[in-house]
Amino acid sequence: MILPKVRDPRFVTIRRGGTLTDSDHHLLALWAAVCAEHVLDLFESARPEDPRPRRAIEHARAWVRGEVKMMEARAAGGHAMGAARDLRGAARCAAYAAGQAGVVAHVAAHELGAAAYAIKAVRAAAPDGESEAAGQRECQWQRDQLPEPIRELVLDDQRLRNDICWSVFDC
Repeated sequence: MILPKVRDPRFVTIRRGGTLTDSDHHLLALWAAVCAEHVLDLFESARPEDPRPRRAIEHARAWVRGEVKMMEARAAGGHAMGAARDLRGAARCAAYAAGQAGVVAHVAAHELGAAAYAIKAVRAAAPDGESEAAGQRECQWQRDQLPEPIRELVLDDQRLRNDICWSVFDC
């Protein structure tokens, strides 16, 4: 589980009673897409013929540009997660990262799912004895990609949800 039992109003858009602006929602979706794309090759090397995870990342970006509706991005995210079902390890986690990026358009708090699954993918792909260090490097790389307007929000979210995100944000 990567979502808290109680929704954080900072990840709910203003029009739905929260405090999240559309511009910050878009930045969360773009950051999630960057995190997922960074590990996408771990899926594509296992299933080069399956476009679903890449399509989910593309749909997340297209949603930000106003080219697809939220429902289309969400559906693409779901299809990407479907691509993970019969896989294990790094490829599975990379597909889940892409799926999570796609569904940020629907629920902004999935941004952390994309990041967490990307870290899990890197850990799973690392040689024996190096997974923890690889995960920490990925976590730091992700933090370096954070746009300034959402940086503190995401870092606080990582702190608050680290326990339910497999403690991957200890970097």
